[in-house]
Amino acid sequence: MTHAKGSPWLWRKSSYSGTNGECVEVAFLGSTVAVRDSRNPNTAVVSLSRASWRAFLGMLRAGGAVTGRGT
Repeated sequence: MTHAKGSPWLWRKSSYSGTNGECVEVAFLGSTVAVRDSRNPNTAVVSLSRASWRAFLGMLRAGGAVTGRGT
């Protein structure tokens, strides 16, 4: 878990993350969930509502395909 200097975000990486470097980190603050690339933590952060995050996780658990193409 890491805190960016001066940031309220406490970033966590999944315990399932491997060593291939293709991991994301998540942080929770109030009603917002932030997601970032663990290899490039100073790049863009995606912010989601907690409801959207739960829906995303539900889809993953159900075996749904998730792509970066909006499909």
